[in-house]
Amino acid sequence: MFSNNNQSNFTHQLIFGLVATFLCGLGFSIVMPVTPFLVSPYVNNANQQALVVTLLMSTYAVCVFLTAPIIGYFSDRFGRRPVLLFSLLGATLGFLIFGLANSLEMLFLGRIIEGITGGSIATIFAYFADITPEKDRTKYFGWISAVAGFGTVMGPTIGGLLTKFGNSMPLFLATSISFLNFILGYFVMKETVVKEEQLEKISLTALNPINQMKGLFANKSVRIILFLGFLLWMPNGALQSILSQFSIDTFQLSPSQIGMVFSIIGIQDILSQVFVMPKLLLKKSDRQIVSLGITFQLLGYSFIVFSQISSMIVLFIVGMLLFGFGESIFSPAFNGLLSKSVSKSEQGKIQGGSQSIQSLARIFGPLIGGQLYVYAGHFAPAVMGICLSVMAIWLSSKVIRLQLVKDN
Repeated sequence: MFSNNNQSNFTHQLIFGLVATFLCGLGFSIVMPVTPFLVSPYVNNANQQALVVTLLMSTYAVCVFLTAPIIGYFSDRFGRRPVLLFSLLGATLGFLIFGLANSLEMLFLGRIIEGITGGSIATIFAYFADITPEKDRTKYFGWISAVAGFGTVMGPTIGGLLTKFGNSMPLFLATSISFLNFILGYFVMKETVVKEEQLEKISLTALNPINQMKGLFANKSVRIILFLGFLLWMPNGALQSILSQFSIDTFQLSPSQIGMVFSIIGIQDILSQVFVMPKLLLKKSDRQIVSLGITFQLLGYSFIVFSQISSMIVLFIVGMLLFGFGESIFSPAFNGLLSKSVSKSEQGKIQGGSQSIQSLARIFGPLIGGQLYVYAGHFAPAVMGICLSVMAIWLSSKVIRLQLVKDN
């Protein structure tokens, strides 16, 4: 049990973490509806536009893949606070350059800078792992998803509305939001890694992202969990990167309408964490919730395919609702499962590694999804989602079987 003083400190830490999560979600999602419109002056046709949009997403993911394990490692060595502040400053600069861009080169430069310092979410997860007891961790990770979902709801909606004042306005607001988050962290955030729990020294070998991955994959349970995540994150990245273009090409949606579509996923996060996850956690394990989340994502991809074939927007909305619900219950259960698989001193490392694997998936996902979109049909990225979700369902059953063997 917490003492009154400890309970008060925990409450303050929790509030800061949730506010920081909300602002990160808002800043990231606010630019999604306008990216195709920022790209369009520099390309000749819709196919080129789709490819450049997905390449921007992949470029960001490459940078995060290379640096997220290092940032997570640094947070275990030097603490969460300086690493998070550094990441937020990088996001501020990246958004500003993206908004000021007058060429494709500047658009890519903005994404590269943001990606190189893109360790904020991994650091926030490690921060929450520091301040929460293991038995309650999945619940609090669910709160993170709900708050991030609220930011995701607000971001695209605000971003779409701001395009009335110019397509770059959402980027300038994202710049302000990221800098506000930095100021908030500077004055409010307390360090959660005590000196006795910090890594003793920096190993140059460990800074190599490939070596970081090898270390994570040496643990069989972690290896299977991360590969399971990879199978889900790859089509997810393809869907997110192509969704704006899909909405324009299939249903001729405006930026504000596209923002509402993105908001569906965020709304699902909020509703799921408030009404669904508390009940699921009483009846099912993290592994079972992971499997359930994958199943709903599979259904979501299926409806998106049918919506493009039939040109029925109602099927598209149903697909986004199903996908959003599946993703909303999958993420906290997955992060809880992953966090509980390592010791407290390795939380930054495991969350940074997870972010890196997620980024690796978001390198290949948008690139493959963009090619499929152009050459195999606009529904093809969702078909990829169906296939990989089926594989993930099979792998999740293997995770459950391994745990049963371990428990016995």
